[in-house]
Amino acid sequence: MEMLIWSGAAVSLLGLCGLIWCVVRVWRARRARLDDAAMRAVLSKVLPVNTGALFLSVIGLMMVVLGIMLR
Repeated sequence: MEMLIWSGAAVSLLGLCGLIWCVVRVWRARRARLDDAAMRAVLSKVLPVNTGALFLSVIGLMMVVLGIMLR
């Protein structure tokens, strides 16, 4: 079960890195003061990555909790 905990932590960390990338990408777009259409284009590209990163974080945390419960 220790392997499940560590692999879950790695998956969760990967998701966290993806979330940080999304925040940085949108922050840079806001600082560039893009017009409405360009900002929408950036956000439409970031949204699927953000959703996937959030999914990875949740799955990783679920793996950690499951590993702790089965320990």
